[in-house]
Amino acid sequence: MRIPASIIILCLITVPALGQGLDQGLDQGLDQGLDQGLDQGLDQTTLPEGTTARKLILPSAAFRYAGQVLPDHISEVSKLFDNTPDSNPISNDGATLGRVLFYDPTLSANGSTACSSCHTQATAFTDARRFSKGFEGREVDRNSMSLVNLRYYRPGKFFWDQRAATLEDQVLMPIENEVEMGHHLPSLVSQLQQDPIYPALFRKAFGTSKVTEQRLGRALAQFIRSMVSVRSRYDLGRAEVTSVLDPFPNFSEQENYGKEQFFGRAKCSECHLPEIESGRGAARQSAFFQLEKPLVNGIDSDSVEVDGGVGASTQRSEDWGRFKSTSLRNVELTAPYMHDGRFRTLDQVIEHYNWSVKPHRNLDSRLKDFAANGLALPEVEKVALAEFLKTLTDQNFVNDPKFSNPFVPAK
Repeated sequence: MRIPASIIILCLITVPALGQGLDQGLDQGLDQGLDQGLDQGLDQTTLPEGTTARKLILPSAAFRYAGQVLPDHISEVSKLFDNTPDSNPISNDGATLGRVLFYDPTLSANGSTACSSCHTQATAFTDARRFSKGFEGREVDRNSMSLVNLRYYRPGKFFWDQRAATLEDQVLMPIENEVEMGHHLPSLVSQLQQDPIYPALFRKAFGTSKVTEQRLGRALAQFIRSMVSVRSRYDLGRAEVTSVLDPFPNFSEQENYGKEQFFGRAKCSECHLPEIESGRGAARQSAFFQLEKPLVNGIDSDSVEVDGGVGASTQRSEDWGRFKSTSLRNVELTAPYMHDGRFRTLDQVIEHYNWSVKPHRNLDSRLKDFAANGLALPEVEKVALAEFLKTLTDQNFVNDPKFSNPFVPAK
């Protein structure tokens, strides 16, 4: 069989194990022809029961994941927020492997659930459901977070309660979670080593075809860190002005008025655009719409009966009720909102800050006046603010083929 120059197609089929040659054959396939490598050893006996044949299509030259070009207003501050460790820089082949792993349901115990099952590209890699369903159909405890721009969350901790110290740690936890994917990492490593799809991909990413837990985590983290969304209408407008406070020429009058609310009366930017230190002191950046750290935003009263967030993880009183937040980029697509998905629309979120912020011992100081008096944003201003937030939608990102499912749907 001749492989077209434009694509690589790997087909998982059932044939008798050929003993030796799986690893060797796949390694040779990279240099001497993929067909030959696959023919020398295919064995899917360790895959989850019920797994069906699957076909993988990848470009002959890997997509560009490393060294993505950033707009000036992003690149000038990106290094101050980037949590990529020196031990795991993004490579095109590493992120390609991560992409395949991200979309592969065989990472779950019964072959039914992939990372992408709860993080879909169309919703900016979150879930349109309030609570995602795991491999056995049970609901998880919290709303699935968007994976957009996780690379630029400066503290480098993950989950709503920040219990994962690094992204490399975080990506492995759902695999062994008893509700989410229910697998066992040592067993999964053995399974992937014998799966004809993976040894060649691991070799391209890491130099040898050996599958390890560390490499599994590193590849997934590379792919997720490559999910950089910086091509929205907001970004196009920001590139045309000197200051983010200037009217954007590509915005409607209403959208510019909503931007005024975001940076002015509504005070959204005070939390969602963390300041940076420069030679002139603290300054507001206009690139990363992400909280600097977990906070209490007053959606719940101060009670042990509600989800304690970071406090439930650390067991510290000063952390009770704090939650890490997702980026506001693509917020139009990421409903429902908050850690429990209680708000279905942006209007409901804005209305919370307008009149419904509850007192709390750990309430962020910037919201204390909201709790006492409400933001009291009039209707015209609320609608304009919502329209501005929609300009953060990046259609290029949610339709980018390098973040899409590389598996061909079964017929």
